[in-house]
Amino acid sequence: MGRRWVHLVLGGALLMPFFLLASVVLPLVADGADPLRQVGWQLVAFGCALPPAALAALLFPLLRPLEVAAVRSLCGVPAERLAEGPAVSWAARRRTALWFVAHLLTGGIVSGMTLSAPPAAVVLLLLPFSDPLRHTALGWPDVFQGVLGPLAGLALLALVAGTSWGAGALLARVAPVLLGPTPADRLAAAERRAADLASRNRLARELHDAVGHALSAVTLQAGAARRVLDTDPEFARRALAAIEETTRDAVAELDTVLGLLREEDGSDPAAPAPTLDGLEALLGRTRAAGVPVEATVEGPCAGLAPVVSREAYRIVQEGLSNALRHAGPVPVRLHLGVRERELQIRVENPVAAPAAGSASPAARPGGGRGLRGIAERARLLGGAAVAEQRDGVWRLTARLPLAGAGMGTGTEER
Repeated sequence: MGRRWVHLVLGGALLMPFFLLASVVLPLVADGADPLRQVGWQLVAFGCALPPAALAALLFPLLRPLEVAAVRSLCGVPAERLAEGPAVSWAARRRTALWFVAHLLTGGIVSGMTLSAPPAAVVLLLLPFSDPLRHTALGWPDVFQGVLGPLAGLALLALVAGTSWGAGALLARVAPVLLGPTPADRLAAAERRAADLASRNRLARELHDAVGHALSAVTLQAGAARRVLDTDPEFARRALAAIEETTRDAVAELDTVLGLLREEDGSDPAAPAPTLDGLEALLGRTRAAGVPVEATVEGPCAGLAPVVSREAYRIVQEGLSNALRHAGPVPVRLHLGVRERELQIRVENPVAAPAAGSASPAARPGGGRGLRGIAERARLLGGAAVAEQRDGVWRLTARLPLAGAGMGTGTEER
C-alpha cells in the first residue's frame, strides 16, 4: 500500500502545473474567481486542470513509457501486462490520456486529503485534552470537545487510508486496460519477434554451413593422417597442410558470420559472404579431404545476382558437407545449371559404406539442421529444395529463381 500511496502522491505532483495554470486563467475569464483562497474555485480549477493534462498525454507519446515504469515499480502490475515503448497510434494515445487523467484525478484527491486530513485529525485527537485548543477559534463544534473528538480524528485518518488503498487498487486494476498493449502494439511485437527469429535462423544457417563443412573435412583429413602416420609420412604431411588451409578458410568464414552480427548492430560489416566465384576453392578443399568431386557447370553461373550466388554457394557447401558427414570419402557429383530463369543445383553421392580401412566420420545423433537451412534458403528466394534417397544414391536438388521472391516448399529431412 505504501508504494501505491507514493504513486498517487506522484499523480498529485504531476497535476500541480496544470492546476496552477488553471488558477491563473480562471480569474481572467471569470469575475470574482479566486482559486488560491476560495475552496469552491479551487475545485473548479481542479476540474479545469484535467483537460490540458489529457491534451498533453495525447501530444507526447513518450508519456506512456514513463507511466508504465511508474505503474510497474509502484503499483505492482506485472510487466507482461503493460505495453512497451511510446504510444505511437492514436488509439494508444487516447488510452494513455484516459489513464493520465485517472492518475492525476485520484492523485490530486489523495494528495489533498493527505495534506489536510492528518493535521485536522491530530487537532481532534488532542482537543479534549488541551485547553488552549478548546479556547482557540478553530470553528470546531462543541460536540468534538468530548470523546467524539478522538473518534472523529481516528475516523478521518481511516478515511485517508481507505481512500488511498481504494484508489491505488482501482488504478492497479485499470492499468493493464489503459496501459496494456493495443492490437497495433501486439502486431508490432509479433513483427519484432519474427524479425529476431529470422535473424537468429539466418545466423544459425551461416554458422552451421560455414563451420560445419570445415569441421567435417578436417575430421576426415585428421583420421586419414592418423592411420598412415607411420607408414606414409608424406601423405600425413599433406593431410596436415590441408587441415591448416581448411581451418584458415574456416576462420575467414567465421569472421564473415560475425560480420553479420556487426551488420545488425549498425557497425561496419566484415568481408562479404562467399559466392559461386569461390566454388573452385570449395571443391579443392573437399577433394583435399579425400572426396572425389565431379562438378559440371552449365550456363552463366558467374553472372548471377549476388544474393542468388551467395545462397547457391551455401547450398552446395552444405550438400558436400552432408556427404562428408554421412557417407565419408565417397564420389560426389555436383551439377549447376541455369535453365528457364532459375538456377538448378544437384548434389549426388552413394550412401553405401566406404571400403574397409578408409576414413569415415563416426555417426552422430540428431542432424537435419543443414537440410532445414537449405529449405529456408530456397524459400527465401522463392525456390524449393528436396533431399531424398533412391536406389542407393542420396540426391539433393534445389531450384533458385534468378528474379523475384516467394514461398517455396520445404525439404524432406534425411
